[in-house]
Amino acid sequence: MPAMDLALSIALGVGLAAAVGLRVFLPMLVMSVAAYTGHLALSGGFAWLGSASAIVMLGVAAILEIFAYYIPGVDNLLDAIAAPAALIAGIVVSAAVMTDLPPIVKWTTAVIAGGGAAGLTQGLTSLLRAKSTVMTGGLGNHVLATGEWGGALLVSLLALAFPVVAVALVAVFCWFAIRLVRRLFRKDSSAAPPPRSLAERS
Repeated sequence: MPAMDLALSIALGVGLAAAVGLRVFLPMLVMSVAAYTGHLALSGGFAWLGSASAIVMLGVAAILEIFAYYIPGVDNLLDAIAAPAALIAGIVVSAAVMTDLPPIVKWTTAVIAGGGAAGLTQGLTSLLRAKSTVMTGGLGNHVLATGEWGGALLVSLLALAFPVVAVALVAVFCWFAIRLVRRLFRKDSSAAPPPRSLAERS
């Protein structure tokens, strides 16, 4: 397999995995439709993802997941559930699109790069939602939820057409998200009252 094709294959897997961290089922639905229509080749053992039944099941799951994140309280609960689900899904979508690779290389790359990308994006958005819940009473969570599924769709489609660009976009998002999370937590720590001395306590 040429080095360029190998790099694009890995970038495609990482891009889709990062999108899975934003919404678990929507990127898998996009991948399934692309495979079903012949626009995406899947690795051996993952042909089921390109079937009509997979499209139906993933479509229903994606719709339910999107709307569930607009329900106050449920969105924070889903974040706890989505953490391991996103990690597993990120590994699966990465391995599914990394074709013509030796199994040991494919699965190692899928676990490290795919699982890592999904875990990173999912973790960052979970932290942002937690802070949004505290700062806005949950009112800002709807905006974040819309941005998440919109970003998941954008990154998924971009990964299919321009994998390297998709990975670059994810890297930029993670950079901004990390800076925002650090700023929010730093603001909280600075706003907290200083601990009282023993003399003051007595």
